[in-house]
Amino acid sequence: MPTLEDIQKARKRIGGYVHKTPILTSSLLNDWLGHEIYFKAECLQKIGAFKARGACNTLAWLIENNDRPNHVIANSSGNHSQAVAWAAKQFNIPATIYMPAYSSKIKIQATQSYGAKVELCEDRNIADARVLAASKEEGVYWVPPFNHHQVIAGQGTAICEALEQVSDIDAVFAPCGGGGLLSGTVIATNAISPKTQVIGVEPLNANDAAESLRTNKIQRLTSTPDTLADGAMTMAVGDITFEYLKRLDAMYEVEESKLIYWTQWLTHLLKLHVEPTSAMAMEGVVQWLKHSTTKKRVIVLLSGGNIDHTNQNKIWNTNHLDSRPSIKP
Repeated sequence: MPTLEDIQKARKRIGGYVHKTPILTSSLLNDWLGHEIYFKAECLQKIGAFKARGACNTLAWLIENNDRPNHVIANSSGNHSQAVAWAAKQFNIPATIYMPAYSSKIKIQATQSYGAKVELCEDRNIADARVLAASKEEGVYWVPPFNHHQVIAGQGTAICEALEQVSDIDAVFAPCGGGGLLSGTVIATNAISPKTQVIGVEPLNANDAAESLRTNKIQRLTSTPDTLADGAMTMAVGDITFEYLKRLDAMYEVEESKLIYWTQWLTHLLKLHVEPTSAMAMEGVVQWLKHSTTKKRVIVLLSGGNIDHTNQNKIWNTNHLDSRPSIKP
């Protein structure tokens, strides 16, 4: 299983390819909440999301071990598709990406712009089936979106950076889709700062991870979830990531209205393009802080910043900026 050493090796592999993203904060938000919130801005990462880390590390690891593939494939509804396309381009490897037809148009276009061939599928289940079939061809390597040791190690580099950029952190919050980012975050945080809690946040409308943790068995969604958090629309977590999700200190489920609320507020306060998947983690922060009697310092991993105009219109259809953030009921 991946270790801190694997994550440290990943940092060296990808250091020349990815950005060391900044830590941002809002004094206004901190005053309102009475705590210190730090944002790791992976929305400013290559391809606009943390996914570049895992994809780049996986391909660099293959090449390092003299196992360079002839062709790379992946399945994703969003940022992972762009990440694999971008990483494949860095190493001059042809790539084919299987995406559900309902994927964000801007993410489909971006994936193509990096030189990958995009195959649109009727839904996520069909995309999963097609990538599995293609992975059996000789010389083809499948880079899964989360359930892969080197993908997890690459994603864990984000929190390693963050914990060097800001110290004495009480908790780290990250969104949960398939669990790759949270898995890497658990591994690194537990090793570097054992006192720091790691907390996951996912949409209530796509709460397979929370259901899996409640039942202690991986639960799969029966249909495509209806959520604006397209980065968390995975049908189920992986057998590898589930073992790390069990080590979380908490998992919060967020209603769509709160997801939209925090997308508006973080965009306004941080002056960043923030995906709903990223923003929903703030609702987890607020729920957690309600039980705190002392001032806390927390990190929020802003996982990405890619939003198409359709979802942008849905997000800003109603103004939520008249209701100031607060941890009071």
